[in-house]
Amino acid sequence: MNSQFVISLGCFFALLVPAGGLFNFIGTDQYVVVTGRFFCEGMPASDVLVKLYEDGTIYDTKLDSTRTYPDGTFRVAGQYTKIFDMDPKINIYHSCNHYGLCDKKITIEIPHEAISDRFGYDMDNSFDIGTLNLADGFSGESSDCIH
Repeated sequence: MNSQFVISLGCFFALLVPAGGLFNFIGTDQYVVVTGRFFCEGMPASDVLVKLYEDGTIYDTKLDSTRTYPDGTFRVAGQYTKIFDMDPKINIYHSCNHYGLCDKKITIEIPHEAISDRFGYDMDNSFDIGTLNLADGFSGESSDCIH
């Protein structure tokens, strides 16, 4: 084989693998379901925006988005194809005890143990973050006007 051809082929595959992770088509299918419940000063926090992301190196990929029900509960689910373990997180946007122009933003990293390698969009396979009082201060909480 021509050595220049072998080098070109090697370069092609070296570029193909990172692009596969980047464009979500090479790797294994991974699934995550996250549930929880929010309160604000003792009352269920309804209509709170919750977004599920794959935390990427260059940019985050939104997998799902919902608003909490009148009882403060939510459920987001997503699937991502990736060579390595996905890094799921949820962003919570709320105005509990906040009167500024922008919403408060809380980010919660979801552990790798919550990731499933099979289609797991049922409640038995969900990761429950528990019940959170949004009136409490959270480490890393910030303001976000564009979400």
